[in-house]
Amino acid sequence: MKKVITYGTFDLLHKGHVRLLKRAKALGDDLTVCVSTDEFNAEKGKKAYTSYEDRKYVLEAIRYVDHVIPEKGWDQKIKDVKDNNIDIFVMGDDWEGQFDFLKDYCEVVYLPRTEGISTTKIKHDLGLNDDKKWEAK
Repeated sequence: MKKVITYGTFDLLHKGHVRLLKRAKALGDDLTVCVSTDEFNAEKGKKAYTSYEDRKYVLEAIRYVDHVIPEKGWDQKIKDVKDNNIDIFVMGDDWEGQFDFLKDYCEVVYLPRTEGISTTKIKHDLGLNDDKKWEAK
């Protein structure tokens, strides 16, 4: 069985996310998605519109996803690959080269992004770029 892993925030789930998950799953038999926790996003200076628990819940409902685990920090990837017996690490090509250090542990694949869609674009189009506009009251 080939095991695949990918990482992301997966906020405001859209077609690009689903296409990434579908293509990642097609590379193997078992797909683990590692989702950035709210605390880790804060450390990165990011804020997701939906909570970690809600993003996890939605991802678990997608047929391509077999497991969802939390991403709590930058340095956990080697441990995740080893602990989960991962064969292939997948990321969008906007991260090209950033995770080549994992090639000592598994195959690393960068997939092309879906043109014309991103969470950043959605937030911009909805006027959600200013955190104060969408912060939960």
